[in-house]
Parts: sequence; structure tokens; C-alpha cells
Amino acid sequence: MQGKLNEIDIRSILQLIELGQRTGELFVESYGSASPNRETGLSSLRSSSGIQRSWFVFFLNGRIIYAGDTHSTLTRLKDYLRRYKADKALDYDNISAIAINNAPEYGYVWALMESHLLTAEQGRSIIQSMVRETLFDLLSLHQGSFIFEQGSALAPQLITLEIGPLIMQTMKQVQEWKQFHPHIQSPEQCPCLSDPEQLRQNLPITSFEALERWADGKTSLRQMARYLNREIVSVARAVYPYVKQGTVQMLLHESPELVQRSDKVGVHHEQMPRIVCIDDGATVRASVEQILSEHGYAAASISNPLKALSLVFQLKPDLILCDIAMPELDGYEICAMLRKSTAFRETPIIMLTGKDGFIDRVKARMVGATDYLTKPFGAGELLMLVEKYVGLGSPHSPKPEKLLAEALEDELEINIEGSPSISSS
Repeated sequence: MQGKLNEIDIRSILQLIELGQRTGELFVESYGSASPNRETGLSSLRSSSGIQRSWFVFFLNGRIIYAGDTHSTLTRLKDYLRRYKADKALDYDNISAIAINNAPEYGYVWALMESHLLTAEQGRSIIQSMVRETLFDLLSLHQGSFIFEQGSALAPQLITLEIGPLIMQTMKQVQEWKQFHPHIQSPEQCPCLSDPEQLRQNLPITSFEALERWADGKTSLRQMARYLNREIVSVARAVYPYVKQGTVQMLLHESPELVQRSDKVGVHHEQMPRIVCIDDGATVRASVEQILSEHGYAAASISNPLKALSLVFQLKPDLILCDIAMPELDGYEICAMLRKSTAFRETPIIMLTGKDGFIDRVKARMVGATDYLTKPFGAGELLMLVEKYVGLGSPHSPKPEKLLAEALEDELEINIEGSPSISSS
């Protein structure tokens, strides 16, 4: 199931998944103007830096397990952990296997519970808050595309949430949010006192001190909601009267996640493209990574074709090498599914196969493959194709805006299915 949000809205998509008791992943990508939507007042569809937003929602039998931003840098989780004074417990250099194979935030919550730094009740509360926050963004979205893929559930499950009540509660918040426009336009806006003396005179001292503490021009409404364990609408409602009278000003800063990614753009300008190899053969994966790494490319491999789709959406490579003959899900199917997403419509996809037949080449082209490489192949053949499509100066080489949008946490060495890790060299 896939399409555009001008054809079907997020609410209807969620209801279809619930009615069908589907298990799998929903990927949603926004596009459109950076200016606020006149109907909702939301301007967070695309940041002022031009970064498009995208989200994953995970389902089990028509119920939501977890939801989040696909580019999460764990800043959101750290905000939620602050409630329980556990934010200092995040170990950015020790990512557990579950954090990589599923979703980093979700994996970290489990890791903290296993380390007894969070209780199960606290973990469920955090995941539920993350789901509600993500649904607020999704149900406010009017422009974008989506793809739902059935598959195995995110495991293990910490909580399952019924979709119907969540939609009703969140839609009510979205409707109330509209009332704050144009004074408050985005959850990422940061309140700042513009006339503290007048506020001091008109407010009880405790109320003024609370407002002064939070309205520092650096803490967004969304962060305040996370810290205080409140809905975003409740926080906006509290500051709205002062924004309206002009004693509090709303500054539109990027979210911490977007700022952290955009700060790394300078590093990406000097890096070679990111390449992912999907192949169930350990020898091929090791050879590809060794060849590419020796020539300065950032390379990673995925051995499990069933997990390839979600992992590729998280890694956002500049070029994909994909084996054709794989069990359960072959390369043709993976290529066809990736081409349905706007995120990979132009990404070069090179099919790897041991066959050298005309029919296989035709089938590869039919599903949208860019080129074809026959196994066994040498380093020269591989590098020639890579240089052709994503080498410096090639038409597919990463543009600054693409690097900005797809910047990931390069400090982390991500190990997928026991394979060698992505290198930032």
C-alpha cells in the first residue's frame, strides 16, 4: 500500500491498518513549502534549512508499537529520560543490536530497562509519549507520500496502543492547535521573554519565575512538553496569552535533531558517498566493503533481505548494490519497493547476480534498476560503476542539500547483522 497524502490522509491510512489488523511498517515522507500551512498553522513540514521530515510507525495486528522520526539522533529520547533523571545514562558509543536492527530510540529504551536504569512502567510511558508526539505531526500533515509494508513486527514489544482512541485524542489536539495560529506556528518555536518587567508586575512571583525559567529562547515548546510530561497543546495554551499580548516572543529555531545534523554538513562535503550492499552471501559482502573502504567510500552491508527495506530507509545511502537471487525476498522485489518511495526514486541501484542472461537484465530494468553487475566481479569493475554513478563530478554525486537532509550520526559506527560497520573515513 502506497500513495500520496493528497489522495488519502494519514487518519484513513491508520484506520485501514487497524481494520485489517496489519503487522508491518508505515513510512511517511513530507514535502512542500517551509511556510506555515494556512489551515493548521504548522510550519514543521520542512525546516528552514530545507530538510524534509520522514517518520516510521510500527504495527502489530493493527495496533501501534512505536513511532518516531527516521532521522532521530536520540535527542528526543534524552529529553524524555530527563523526566526520570536518566538522561545522563545514554551511552552513545555502545549501541545494542536491537537499537540497530529496529529503531535506535526503541532499542535504547530496552537497553536502559535491561540495565535497570528504567522501569518497565517508565519505558512504556516514554514509548507512549513518543507515539503521541509522532501522531500529532503526522495527523497535521497534508503534503507527502507514504508506503506501508507488511512484515514481521518490531520485537520485543513493550506496549501496543489501540489506534482508534489515539486518533480521536490527537485530532482534538490538532484542532485546538489551529486556534493558536498565527501567534504560535510550530512546536519547534522557542518562547522568549520580550518584556520581563511587565510580566513581573502582572504575574505572581512563582508563575513569573516558572515562565522565566522555561522561556529562555533556546527551549522549544516541544522540549518543554517532553520535560514536563505534558501534551504540546497544553504547553502552547499556557504561553499563548502572553505571546498574544506581546510580552513573550516566539523564536523559530531548528529542532535539536535538525541542528545536530546540519552542523555536520561541512564534514559530509569532504566525504565520499555512502553505499549499501544487500547480499545474503558473506563473501560478497566482505569483498564489497573491503574494496570500497580501501578507496575511501563509506560502505555498509545488509545480509537479511527482509530487513533491508527498513534499514535502507534509515541509512539513506547514495548508491545501493543489491543481489538478485536471495531467499524470501529477491532483489527485483526490493528494487521495485524502493522505487515506489520518493526517497529512492533517483538513487542509483545496481543489481548483483551470478547470471549473465538477457532476460535478467531486462527484468532488472523493468523494476527500475540503474545498472547490472555480474558476479564474480573484480575491484576494477565495481569501482568503475561506483565512480560512474556517485563518484565526484558524476550526475548522481551528493548535492549539498541532499547531504544536509541525509546527514546521519557519523560518530557512531553502526554494525548491521554482524557485518563490518559504516566508516566515516
